Amino acid sequence: MDFHEIQFPARLSFGSVGGPERRTDVVTLASGFEERNTPWAHARRRYDAGIGLRSLDDIAVLIAFFEARRGQLIGFRWKDWSDFKSCRPSQKPRYDDQVIAIADGERTAFPLIKTYRSGHATYDRPIKKPVEGTVRVGIQSDEQQDGIDYTVDVTTGVVTFARPPLADVEISAGFEFDVPVRFDTDRIQTSVASFQAGDAPDVPVVEVRI
Repeated sequence: MDFHEIQFPARLSFGSVGGPERRTDVVTLASGFEERNTPWAHARRRYDAGIGLRSLDDIAVLIAFFEARRGQLIGFRWKDWSDFKSCRPSQKPRYDDQVIAIADGERTAFPLIKTYRSGHATYDRPIKKPVEGTVRVGIQSDEQQDGIDYTVDVTTGVVTFARPPLADVEISAGFEFDVPVRFDTDRIQTSVASFQAGDAPDVPVVEVRI
């Protein structure tokens, strides 16, 4: 799958709308009870990039980005302003924000995850596109040094240690991240008159599995 490691202009995505989408199959039985199941282990996010456009110059930037990605053909990075950190949006990422694994004494590579909690329920979301320069990693509450103790592949979200961490210690991390997406259309329709009247073009964007 073609993917460009470039972020959609953040100032344009700032005003967008969107969020996670789940797929749930619901079957109502003759008794009135329900059976519910899902074929998706992870949510898929959708956004509308057109809402964030504020000027004709913004439209020009959008069209150039759209053409360079060949419409739906090539994926890219998207900043979801409502959910782009390992911590709360008002805080700065720390090395102990998320426990990403318990070491076994042999493994050196660990994928980044973000855990969502509500009550006793949790969901672990794979983070495949961390933002370069924002990833901080810790072992058992001891922050490690990037480039010395570990490296991060920002194209896959995998942290690799120089030596295997000791067995049963917690591996933690903090980071900012993007969502891998593509345009969900091969056509963008714009009208200068309509735009000046307050009508924004529809520019659907959808998350891709990588």
